[in-house]
Amino acid sequence: MSEAKPAQPPVAPRRDHPRTHHGDTVNDAYAWLIDPEDDDVLDYLRAENEYTESRTGHLSELRKAIFGEIKDRTRETDLSVPVRDKGWWYYSRTEEGKQYGIHCRVAAEGDTPPNVEPGVAIPGEQVLLDGNELAEGHDFFAIGVFDVSPDGNLLAFAVNYSGDERYTLQFKDLRTGEVSGDRIDGVYYGGAWSADGSVFFYTTVDDSWRPYRIWRHVLGESEDALVYQEDDRRFGVGVGLTRSERYLFIEAGSKITTEIRYLDAADPTGEFTLFGNGREQGVEVQIDHQGDRFLVLHNKDAENFTLGWAPVEDTTRFHEILPHDPAVRLEAVEAFEHHAVISLRREGLSRIAILDSGEGGELTEIEFDEPLYTTGVGDNRDYSTRLLRLGYASMVTPVSIYDYDIDARELHLRKRTPVLGDFDPSRYRQYREWATAADGTRVPISIVARDDVRPDGSAPCLLFGYGSYEMSMDPYFSIPRLSLLDRGAVFALAHVRGGGEMGRQWYEQGKLLHKKNTFTDYVDCANHLVEAGWAAPDRLAARGGSAGGLLMGAVANLAPERFAAVLAEVPFVDTLNTILDPDMPLTITEWEEWGNPLESSEVYEYMKSYSPYENVASVRYPSILAVTSLNDTRVGFHEPAKWIANLRHTSPESDVLLKTEMEAGHGGRSGRYDAWEEEAFNLAWVLDRLGAADR
Repeated sequence: MSEAKPAQPPVAPRRDHPRTHHGDTVNDAYAWLIDPEDDDVLDYLRAENEYTESRTGHLSELRKAIFGEIKDRTRETDLSVPVRDKGWWYYSRTEEGKQYGIHCRVAAEGDTPPNVEPGVAIPGEQVLLDGNELAEGHDFFAIGVFDVSPDGNLLAFAVNYSGDERYTLQFKDLRTGEVSGDRIDGVYYGGAWSADGSVFFYTTVDDSWRPYRIWRHVLGESEDALVYQEDDRRFGVGVGLTRSERYLFIEAGSKITTEIRYLDAADPTGEFTLFGNGREQGVEVQIDHQGDRFLVLHNKDAENFTLGWAPVEDTTRFHEILPHDPAVRLEAVEAFEHHAVISLRREGLSRIAILDSGEGGELTEIEFDEPLYTTGVGDNRDYSTRLLRLGYASMVTPVSIYDYDIDARELHLRKRTPVLGDFDPSRYRQYREWATAADGTRVPISIVARDDVRPDGSAPCLLFGYGSYEMSMDPYFSIPRLSLLDRGAVFALAHVRGGGEMGRQWYEQGKLLHKKNTFTDYVDCANHLVEAGWAAPDRLAARGGSAGGLLMGAVANLAPERFAAVLAEVPFVDTLNTILDPDMPLTITEWEEWGNPLESSEVYEYMKSYSPYENVASVRYPSILAVTSLNDTRVGFHEPAKWIANLRHTSPESDVLLKTEMEAGHGGRSGRYDAWEEEAFNLAWVLDRLGAADR
């Protein structure tokens, strides 16, 4: 871990900013670090970037090496498996040296997708959108809407150049290649076409970045009609089209409640109809259309959800198909003409099952050979197909695209992401182990290492965690991760409570006034890895981002002696102040996840007891690298900036760094080569802090 003599760290001035809630007055001395247009704030962020570079400059060669390894293992000129949609095969491709994907299609001839080699010209190819052309001259580029009309003639697309996730919507005539003069700013993700392609529905956000309005745009007209507005600030809205393309639907959802409206897609100027009995607090609903009915997934009196159906003519009449099973979490239903696809979770693993049409139809689960994996339904646009496109990966098997023949019950591999060079999956092994939490709960851990690494207490280890919003961190494959594994490091995933890995109860036990279970589970997983020999006590690093960044800040306070390093990406570490401010992006919609400290003194005291910023202490912290982006809308850059400033003030002997991307959003830099450079920076820092930089 040798390095050049560093410059002195920046010192953010402390300014009086008293805050009082429930009789508790505190001084938020770094509250001023919130304005992205304030010169003092920008100067401070730049000074932190310069300091971070001075402290990590000695890793430049290692960063170059890791970037080269990622690049050399990646097929830079490649294409996705084509997807059939009526008379076309749709796919995207990449070209060596170019940052962004190119979206294309080719006319379909027969039922077999075109079989072409990457880099070979595809006869009759039509380029729908070239991200590289659109991104030219910009430091950041992202696509938020990409939707071809049902007749295949028009493309709705929306782009963003700052990272703040507010997009400009435009329309392209795919017959002529012309982009129309219709241009709509401030659009959110998603959208839906009417059946005839004359109308496009889209979503906009309010000042707190909550999607709350659905608009109807008639192509060629300058005035758009407001179709729906959600006034309950706990709820966000979205609009979509059923796979059958028969119905448009508007979904209004909070963290725990869903309400749906639907409309015949052939009547886009009609009135949307409320589905079922409407909004019921605590009840979540998902629907898809099939024939004369809607398939309905819901959790009323069914914690892990149940599946049924309701006739189109009376959606208040519910008929059960799959009863509630406390051991199986039903996550999604997707309807096809003669079957339905169920995404579910059992024994901590994601699974896919096929349900034959008809009440009481046979449920067939797709089987895979590996004991540890993740799978999910892929892009399936053909309503009448009997082939199911799905994705699969494990910690040792690269992402694989399959078509599952429903009638023959056979999997057909269409593509496995190539890993170039000397990659051999047999050189790596994955393991599932279980940590025991203080309350006796068994917490799963997924582990991967080179096959010659033994649990003898000598290996450095990187432990990743998240644990919020019922989002599951399933075992996955990563090309950049090979740069860690090949240097003898172990990688582990802690499937802590607050995620969804073990069903809805797993989530409930890690939210609101049970949130601390997320943090203690993670520390218990870290302790298990050391006790089991997968990690050296002084060479264990923690990594997490966003809500997982809250986890990083919390465990750094909870068990600073356990970790040698903490990598916190876009970390939600000013948790209490953010949730106290209803004008901050997303705050009100988050109250059902964290609690409302404005109304409850119990919630206030509980959140204050774990919020990382409030609990910085004068102890020796592990080395900390906080990575953020200036234009992040989800977790403001001020959160890690305040946290690092407070750490440096309260614990001046600790090694803490802040790195801010000045032209990016929540997901970091947008181009693939830029993203590889960012990951190389992070991995080099981790390896250095774990004493493995020279391996």
